[in-house]
Formats: sequence, C-alpha cells, structure tokens
Amino acid sequence: MFQIIGIVLLFGAVFGSYIAFGGKMDPIIHAAPHELIAIGGAAIAATLIGNSLTTLKGIAGSFGKVFSGPKWKGTDYKDLLSLLFLLTKTMKSKGVIALESHIEKPAESTIFNRFPRIMKDHFAVDFICDTLRMMTMNLEDPHQVEDAMEKQLEKHHHEALEPSHALQNMADALPALGIVAAVLGVIKTMASITEPPEVLGALIGGALVGTFLGVFMAYGLVGPFASRMGAVVNEEGSFYKIIQAVLVAHLHGNAAQISVEIGRGHIPTPLQPTFLEMEEALNNIPADS
Repeated sequence: MFQIIGIVLLFGAVFGSYIAFGGKMDPIIHAAPHELIAIGGAAIAATLIGNSLTTLKGIAGSFGKVFSGPKWKGTDYKDLLSLLFLLTKTMKSKGVIALESHIEKPAESTIFNRFPRIMKDHFAVDFICDTLRMMTMNLEDPHQVEDAMEKQLEKHHHEALEPSHALQNMADALPALGIVAAVLGVIKTMASITEPPEVLGALIGGALVGTFLGVFMAYGLVGPFASRMGAVVNEEGSFYKIIQAVLVAHLHGNAAQISVEIGRGHIPTPLQPTFLEMEEALNNIPADS
C-alpha cells in the first residue's frame, strides 16, 4: 500500500512541480517513447547479459514482494514455534526412533501437516528435517550443528538476495544509459544544425529527456524497488534463524518450552507474540500430536 502511495507521490511531486512552474509536458511526452525504448531496452539487455536464468526468474518473481511484503505473518511465527515445540518434545520424550518417520517423510507427517503454510516452504521443511537427521546420526555437538546450519543459511540468503542485487545493478546503470540516449540525441541535433532555432531547441530538449529519464528511473523507481526486495528477503530470513535458534537450544539440553522461548526472542518485534500468547498456542495443541 505504501509503495503505491510512494509511486503516486513520486510522479506527482516531480511532474506536478514541473508543470506548476511553467513546464510544458509536450516535449517530454513526444521524446519519452523512443528514449524509453533506448534506455529501458539497454538496461534489460545488460541485465540479461550479466545474470543467470535463475536470477532473472527471481527478479520477475520478486516484484510482487515489493508490494505484498514478507510472506511470513505473525501467525506463521507462532506456527513455526509450535511445530518446533512438537518436534523437540517428541525427540526428548519418545526418542529418536519416534521422530524418524516425521523427518524422513514430512509430507506424510501428522506433525508437519498441522502447519500447511510452513509445508509450502521447501527450504524451511528441508532445513528442519536435515538438521534433525544430523542429530539422529549422533551429531550432538551444538557448536558443530550451529556451524553447519549457519553455512546453510548463508548460502540460502546469498541466493535469495541475488535478484535484488541484479536490480540494483540495473539502477546503477540507468543514469549512464540515459546519458547514452542523450548523446545520441545530440548527434541527431548536430546533424540538423542548419535547422532554425525552434527546431534545434526541440531536438536538444528531446535529448535531455533521455538524461532525465535515466536518473528518474534509477533513483525514483528501480533503486527503491531493489532496496525493498532486499529488505523483504532479510526479514524473511529471520524465519529460518528461529529454526536454528530453537534446535541449537534443544541440543544444549533445554526443555522444549525453553527452546521455544529462546526462538521467540529472535522474532522481529512487530510480529513477535507475547509470552502468554505463545504459551496459549502451545497449550492449545491437541494431546495426540
């Protein structure tokens, strides 16, 4: 919502002030289509040259996040802590054997299937299952497990940030590409040097529109989009950090409720449930879980 308001305000402030102080939109409207083709086409071509197919797909798939924000909501964090509570409690009270069926086939697990939104995130499910599987193979050193989890998180986070980095590179290139378009406009103007001043003025004005559009798109649209994408990825990364915190706390010998409380402290403040809310959520889990 705020992103839409920001875009409307951006265009209103820039073009509104231009018109208010006597500017005419005709030169911009006339020059914009071919300048946008040159600048936008070059920016897209450079992005295609400099990135893998996976990153390009990630850019397309991440645009929705600019407006929708992080996919994890407050209830998802409570669900995650409830899931980890059930898994660590089962491991502690019933032993490793009782947990194996859940982590080997999570799609068939009665524990995992209580939380369908988490089940849709393949990395979260694999991250939990792989870590618990290491524990069942007698890797019980908390520091080794934490280090292994940290490396997995770093890799996943690095890959998730690549689309925003690629978009930021596009933003960085746009002012220079605007200058390229402007130089072409100047070349066109010089080829018409014998024309009267009013014609030359229109040609020069059209050339300057290229510089304007390059800077405007870079700092007004594409750069903020890239920044927002990166911020969303960073916030979503907190979800996976909670998994690490709870499972490492469990390895240190803490009770399931203590491990969950340690994980609760890692939840972003605006989404963090209170101690009482979390206690109520855990108490409402059916006994046959």
